[in-house]
Amino acid sequence: MNKLKQRWGISSNWQILIIFIVFGLTGSSSLFVARPVLEFIGLNRMSFPADLVGAISYYALRILMIFPVYQVLLVLYGWLFGQFRFFWQFEKNMLSRLGLGRILK
Repeated sequence: MNKLKQRWGISSNWQILIIFIVFGLTGSSSLFVARPVLEFIGLNRMSFPADLVGAISYYALRILMIFPVYQVLLVLYGWLFGQFRFFWQFEKNMLSRLGLGRILK
């Protein structure tokens, strides 16, 4: 636990618990929110063919939709739980590793 606290630059076990809760809520919420967002755009499972290619296309699009939703929710939940600074830094590091760091500049 101490290695994790040192790596993340946090000082208490309470912060680790909050961070884990935020990660859990964000993952669950992003899966929950992605379907209505796609349906709002006009894309649902029935919009794609019933074969394997249609299923792969739909779920690939859904995964692509989950990514930006996850990023926004992560910072939002981090702010709600008082850990905005940690999650904003985490977000910047993750996006820069993916080659998208220039979005934040």
